[in-house]
Amino acid sequence: MSPAPVIIAIDGRSGAGKTTLAIELAARLRDHRTVSLFHLEDIYPGWNGLAAGIDRYAATVLAPLRRGATAHWTSWDWERHYDGEARITRPADVVLVEGVGAAAAEAAPYLDAVIWTDAPDGARKDRALERDGDTYAPYWEQWAEQEEAWLAGDDVPARADVRVLNHADGAAPGRVLQALLHLPALATLLHPERQARHAVPLHAERIDAAPDPARLFDALYGGSQRAVWLDSSLTSDPAGRGRFSILADDGGSHGQSVLHRSGRTSIRAGAAAATVEGGFFRWLDTAWDSRPLSSPDDYGCGFTLGWLGYLGYELKRETGGSDVAADSPDAALIFAGRAVVLDHAEGAVWLLALEDPDAAGWLDMARAAVNTAINEAARSPSDGTPVLKHAGSTKIATPPVFAARDTAAGYQAKIAAAGHQIAEGNSYEVCLTTALTAEVPADGVDPWETYLALRRRNPAPFASFLRLDGVTVASTSPERFLRITAGGAMRAEPIKGTRRRSADPEADRDLRDELSAAPKDRAENIMIVDLLRNDLSHFAVPGSVSVSRLCAVESYATVHQMVSTIDARLRPGASRAEAVAACFPAGSMTGAPKVSTMAILDHLEAAPRGVYSGAVGYFSLDGGTDLAVAIRTLVMHDDGAAGTTLSLGVGGAITADSDPAEEYEEIRTKAFGVLSALGSVFPPG
Repeated sequence: MSPAPVIIAIDGRSGAGKTTLAIELAARLRDHRTVSLFHLEDIYPGWNGLAAGIDRYAATVLAPLRRGATAHWTSWDWERHYDGEARITRPADVVLVEGVGAAAAEAAPYLDAVIWTDAPDGARKDRALERDGDTYAPYWEQWAEQEEAWLAGDDVPARADVRVLNHADGAAPGRVLQALLHLPALATLLHPERQARHAVPLHAERIDAAPDPARLFDALYGGSQRAVWLDSSLTSDPAGRGRFSILADDGGSHGQSVLHRSGRTSIRAGAAAATVEGGFFRWLDTAWDSRPLSSPDDYGCGFTLGWLGYLGYELKRETGGSDVAADSPDAALIFAGRAVVLDHAEGAVWLLALEDPDAAGWLDMARAAVNTAINEAARSPSDGTPVLKHAGSTKIATPPVFAARDTAAGYQAKIAAAGHQIAEGNSYEVCLTTALTAEVPADGVDPWETYLALRRRNPAPFASFLRLDGVTVASTSPERFLRITAGGAMRAEPIKGTRRRSADPEADRDLRDELSAAPKDRAENIMIVDLLRNDLSHFAVPGSVSVSRLCAVESYATVHQMVSTIDARLRPGASRAEAVAACFPAGSMTGAPKVSTMAILDHLEAAPRGVYSGAVGYFSLDGGTDLAVAIRTLVMHDDGAAGTTLSLGVGGAITADSDPAEEYEEIRTKAFGVLSALGSVFPPG
């Protein structure tokens, strides 16, 4: 008796390319292990035998193989239309079973993974008849009726681990293998393939130039369905946080995208898609695997390709918070196997690409786009407004009219309720939030133009533009949530304490000085500093946690903010994904103590926050991450013909001495930067 094999079923309707996919996948898997291949067409008892064939296959093939025994089964003689010769299938490290019904309910208990293959209806019939010729033609309709009857009661596609739309272009096997790498059940089996990814070389090319970032992003990714621009639009940030901007999409053979909702992660790799049950941070722990990458010595950015996107606030269900469903995905990321990085300090552009068949062509295209962006900048209008080919003709002609989730009186009543919780000893600080929303027609707002307006009005070191599967995030965040360098240095920079800016320089200085000296704001900030010191300590080297900056005031276009800096060093061997989870969500958006205060917030707010209060940034292949808190952030949901929903979250910290009227005025101040860029006003009442 041999060890039980890993059994992978490749199922799908006739003509979907199952056999070719199975043969090519088997060839790739044989590089590191033994593989046995079984075709269900050898066991169906005739053209009317789909159901009976599934029964035979499960009982005589899968059952013994699952035990590690040789399977003895009877083939079907398609010329005599009767039972054929006796055959055997020996166990191997991997057994691939392919054919219609390979993952049927009767087979499911024996399988480790299911791949569902699909193709357009017309293409399926053409492929099947081309392969089997006149033999199959008289029976196509009869067999198709059996397939439909079986699938009507056995929804295999819905429970498949991986689904692939097979275009018969040779890409399916590689994309399916990429998707299989995400399945926990195959983690041990596919360890060699995982390790092989670490050996993929990184191509890095420097161009000494300073193209307009918006023009370059539009040229490279204006037509991409999923793209990310981590835009350091405040390049003059004194702390150096605005030095680099990162531009990327999920194109190329390495490109992937991920959506997570309520305990289910969906991964797309080209035409293949995998579904993994379980927590997001558990998935991230396996997908974000640090690897040694050889980058140039003068490349100072912490991003060496990897995952980029956002983590929504509702991921708190995995870090001590309750389970609340959001309208938007709980996380949305892309994997960038190629990207453009702008070094604003040195006036340089870096082109990064993992080795693949298209790498050289992409580098040529990106190089040309950089040169074009430079040349176009010289011909730009006198006001410096970029002319962008993909931006669309729609401007913000009619300012969106926002409605508030809470009235002024209602929000102030919640402030009083938060104060009661503090008085009862259930919290020290409650970071209460609300939301402003607007519904606009399908042609009423252009997300790209909207973001350009935001970044002109309110530049920030952690600004970002994310276009991810119907959700667009336009953020002008000034706040770093968490940075972990490849070498393990950790840093959090919470913001607590806000004052509006004034056009009068003397009044503006007075507002800044007032914030710097305000006991309440300092108390808010220091409580969050203590919370983050604790969060970081869970995965830090003992004694390495320090506060290098306490209650410093930074000034932005529309507000003064009070900022502190907490540093630590990651414990060697510690999980970086778990270290992020230990700090999530940002303490500056919950209050302290975190877990009990999140429960208070669920009750008071009675609504999900979605992207707002989460994090935006990257998880680099070398193990580094840099994440901003998703504040000053406009989220745009594409509702198709119904139009677009705009959402802007705002909030503030409530302490024992909070004044409800002043706290309400603070959220108006925080909303001003985004609303004014849109030409909108804070809703009355």
